[in-house]
Amino acid sequence: MEKIKSKFDIFRQKVNIIIYGTNTVSGRLFDLVLLGVILTSVIAVMLETVQGFDVKYHKELIIIEWIITIFFTIEYILRIISIKKPIKYIFSFYGIVDLLATLPMYLSLFYLGTSVLTVLRAVRLLRLFKILKYKQFTNQSINLKEALAASKGKILIFMYFMLVSSVIIGSLMYVVEGKAGGFTSIPISIYWTIVTLTTVGYGDISPITPLGQAIASFVMIMGYGIIAVPTGIVSAEFASYTGNKTPPKNSNTCPHCGAEGHESNAKFCYRCGGQL
Repeated sequence: MEKIKSKFDIFRQKVNIIIYGTNTVSGRLFDLVLLGVILTSVIAVMLETVQGFDVKYHKELIIIEWIITIFFTIEYILRIISIKKPIKYIFSFYGIVDLLATLPMYLSLFYLGTSVLTVLRAVRLLRLFKILKYKQFTNQSINLKEALAASKGKILIFMYFMLVSSVIIGSLMYVVEGKAGGFTSIPISIYWTIVTLTTVGYGDISPITPLGQAIASFVMIMGYGIIAVPTGIVSAEFASYTGNKTPPKNSNTCPHCGAEGHESNAKFCYRCGGQL
């Protein structure tokens, strides 16, 4: 005999469809509303740091933040009770992010200034990748992820080489320039090297001796090449994944023979030739 569902089970099922069902109309609408609320919250936090605006609308901004916090609290609870394994969600990446997005306003009741941490809600915008399930968008994001993973080893070796080079150049500049040029210690000299290599150039420290300026010129020229290397590594890997990968498969099932795994642009079944 089929088990009769309780009202709570029916409620859980409906909530699950709305919150987790990104392919349903109600689920998609909920995700879009959620994104709008997150954006509103982030904008409110940023405006709260603008002194003139905060003085004029501080009370209204606090009210908005509390309304959004209550909304996120209810949403977090509903996410937990609407799935069969709540522990899996609680300790998942999105579960931790959702919790961190809810806590700051409550913490501000005990510790002043922690409400500004609500800007962490911007991380929740990563849900956009789960909502936008367009084939082209999904395929390109997968290619980029795989390219970054494949480039990890090369980039780590490159970063290690640059770290060693920064220590050597920084130590050399400390010997050449000394305290008179602002290179008061080797760590400070390494800081100058990194700032110069990355072409940031704060200008708070600069060489004054001819030899120091010559070394600085070399470091500046070297910096342009440094910027290009990581970009080139990732671009090459991305190009290889984009060019060599077979077309993505979709979940279309042939209505004639039941075959699955057709290419995304397939119009006819690869097994029986029937139209999809």
